[in-house]
Amino acid sequence: MSLFKARDWWSTYVGEQEEFDQGCLRVADVDNTESDKIIVGSYKGVLRIYAPEPSKPGAALQPEELILEIQLQDPILQVEVGKFVSDTELLHMAVLHPRKLSVYAISGTMGTVGHGNQYQLKLIYEHSLQRTACNFTFGGFGGVKGRDLICIQFMDGMLMFFEQESFAFGRFLPGCLLPGPLEYCSRTDSFITVSSSRQVESYKYQVLAVATDAENKHDSEHQKLGSGKRLMKDWMVNIGEQALDICITSFSQAASSILVLGERNLFCFKENGQLRFMKKLEYNPSCFLPYTSVLQGTINILIGNYNNKLLVYQDVTLKWVAQLPHVPVCVQVGNFQDLKGVVVTLSDSGHLQCSYLGTDPSFFQAPKVESRELNYDDLDSEMKELNKIIREATKTQDILPKAESTDDLKVTVVVSPNLDAVSQAPDNSVDVPVPSISLKVTIWSRLAVQDVKLSVCVQSPLAVTQDQLDFAALEAGTSRSVTLSVFLKESFPPATLGGDIAVSYRTPTERYPEVKPWLIDLNLPLNSDLKNNLLEELSVPRIAQYTFSLPLKLICQPVPPSKNAVHKITIDTNKPPVNISVLFPDFLGESDQEQINVLGFKLLTGSTITLLASKTSSRYRVQCDQFEDLWLITKQLVQRLQETFATEEHKDFVCTFPGPIPLQEYFQLIDQHFEMRLNAEKYKELLSERAVQYRAIQRRLLTHFKDKTPSPLRNLDTLLDGTYRQIIALANAAEENQAKLYQTFIRLKSATQLMVLLIGLWQKLNGDQVTILEAAFLPLTQDSQELGWEECVDAAVVHLLRTCLSRSSKDQALNPTNQLSMPKDTCRLKKHITLLCDRLSKGGRLSLAADAPQHAINMPGFQAIPESDMEERTADHAPLGTFQNLAIVTRKSEPANVPILHCGGSRSLIQTNPFSTHSLCPFYLC
Repeated sequence: MSLFKARDWWSTYVGEQEEFDQGCLRVADVDNTESDKIIVGSYKGVLRIYAPEPSKPGAALQPEELILEIQLQDPILQVEVGKFVSDTELLHMAVLHPRKLSVYAISGTMGTVGHGNQYQLKLIYEHSLQRTACNFTFGGFGGVKGRDLICIQFMDGMLMFFEQESFAFGRFLPGCLLPGPLEYCSRTDSFITVSSSRQVESYKYQVLAVATDAENKHDSEHQKLGSGKRLMKDWMVNIGEQALDICITSFSQAASSILVLGERNLFCFKENGQLRFMKKLEYNPSCFLPYTSVLQGTINILIGNYNNKLLVYQDVTLKWVAQLPHVPVCVQVGNFQDLKGVVVTLSDSGHLQCSYLGTDPSFFQAPKVESRELNYDDLDSEMKELNKIIREATKTQDILPKAESTDDLKVTVVVSPNLDAVSQAPDNSVDVPVPSISLKVTIWSRLAVQDVKLSVCVQSPLAVTQDQLDFAALEAGTSRSVTLSVFLKESFPPATLGGDIAVSYRTPTERYPEVKPWLIDLNLPLNSDLKNNLLEELSVPRIAQYTFSLPLKLICQPVPPSKNAVHKITIDTNKPPVNISVLFPDFLGESDQEQINVLGFKLLTGSTITLLASKTSSRYRVQCDQFEDLWLITKQLVQRLQETFATEEHKDFVCTFPGPIPLQEYFQLIDQHFEMRLNAEKYKELLSERAVQYRAIQRRLLTHFKDKTPSPLRNLDTLLDGTYRQIIALANAAEENQAKLYQTFIRLKSATQLMVLLIGLWQKLNGDQVTILEAAFLPLTQDSQELGWEECVDAAVVHLLRTCLSRSSKDQALNPTNQLSMPKDTCRLKKHITLLCDRLSKGGRLSLAADAPQHAINMPGFQAIPESDMEERTADHAPLGTFQNLAIVTRKSEPANVPILHCGGSRSLIQTNPFSTHSLCPFYLC
């Protein structure tokens, strides 16, 4: 038995084969006897009133507890209790039918001779409706005291107002497609509803009263400005989902709030439409009820869901969960027989239950364990036998299956050693002839696989002739081959010569190993939903990947070397020098000498790189006029040197960079990239301004054209034409700047990879440390205005400086809290990169392991990196690293008037008394 089950106090089944919804249940003192009654109306038109008085909790329904049952002529949509009669302030019951609203009085007569009390239903008045009703609300509209007015919402979006016995007026809600929940807020004298466009809308009663009266919906939507007041919303909030119900609270300990229950979220708004909080629900809710406030400023809410659960929330915090025997479609709270806070729930099939929230005591006691003396000799012998079995199992069986037996599909790529005789590159933006190189991709399958799709990805500006290929199926033990060509598409060098190939396929399951071949023979299109569903049901999706490298001669060609260059890089080795003809045999012609120490490379885009090898010392120099173009040649040089000395006798081979790190050249490229981003922002702002201006001129022109009396245009047409030309020019300039920005990003990426390589050679970093450095400096594969390279790298470098490269424990205690946003300039980023190189040069090492020893670097003259400019100003008045100062800075940096969205619940703290039979939920108001 579950502890968290709603305690059944009284329950019954209402009718047979009847349907109910959220408007069919009300708990109120309908007979004015200061005792709550349960009113239930069904879609079959049966009205029932209950006065539960069980002899003991969980007792069945007694005949005298059903005080009234009557069959009405029409289905009952909604039941409400209020002051609906003009000459009295007693409570009366209003029943809404599809084409009628009836107001009844419930009166009781004391029974004699033990026959019990007798109750009668008396019709006071009724309103016949010309439209189909949906729901209604009531209240003191316009500040009326002592009586309730009625507002009925119809299926076509019309609101009809009744001042008790008399009709007042009717208004159509603008843009209404389907009616939503409707509630009246007495504090603001306004009506709250959720439209079919998923917006919470508020309409003032005074605005509805003075708006133009319309005979039909068409007249309401086509009102003229001169015909009267238009119906305008007081405020509107988009919640993005359909609402199930609306409730307005007015508790003494909490501010008046508007609660909206959506399909996946619970929203709480202030009276002016400002969001107080929002709770994301992990289930489908069915009904809800805000019922009280036990703490200052908080609201307790009951929410029922389709998992037969009743949940109690205090704002967004989950306080209690109770299991119900049915799915509640309506929930109310009432007081019966000195028991306060009884939860009344009704299911769609008519299961009516009164319950309270509590727990059952646990009477389970653990059985006593038989105590026996332990025989340690038997235990030792048993342990030896088990160890022997474990050793034998590890010798004869493999824990993991062999890779050869589990490779269902293998992908191999063979890059042609020579360029294509006839280039496969189409006409593009590169002015010079562009060569291409062939790739032969072979797919071999061990099993029969289906839905094979081949994807080839190379980094821009490289391109492939065909990047997507589809194969219907591969038989077991067969292979398929395809030949593709890669070429240079744009007029700038790439940042990498690597590529990736991914093959996605589906393998048969163990349950259906032989059912797959007939699926291919189905006469269905490839993207058919039926075929895709069958594939998902009968197969398992898998993927195979392969990485390949392209040769250097695809993007450059040998040329005579250049003697002078602006940028130079020197690489040292600890082995005798190697002739360049041995390192780069693919760039030597037949007429070239066998022993050369200088070689020139001409990129297809124009730059010339020269590689020199010293005849006497083990030094190599790479020089070029463009700093970023040094990357590919330097990488090839280091890679080919390592391959040349990759033997047992040259295990101690090391390439080093003597320094210094060319930070100034690197910073120039960072400034160029950041300038392009600033230009993109400026173009975006100018385009927005011109677009606003263009729309304003259009409105003025349309006003002139609609006038019955022609008036001069006052050069508005000339201004419109000029603004249009400016927009076109700005759009073209923004496009051109975007292309330049992408090209600059590729160049910056090449320079960044060169800097990572030089830092690794400079400080002799191992593979893991170089990987950390690459992850910090190359976080993005593609730049964007929302998330740029500068802010990402700055955050990563700051993290390294505060963790593994921190000079003391105070730096490690500070964590960056600022959100990633586009900086004003690059000074902060360049400062952090310089500090990173300085700390690496003074003994710092890169490590992300949690238990890795941190190197405390004593560097006088350096301060800890502040979190923001405000922290820099307060650094002189408080010690670094204190959490108090960090919290102050974070709080001041938050934007004003931003609602805090709370999500998630907490485990409820249950106060139970083990000596009592039942314990009530401490968060439930009794």
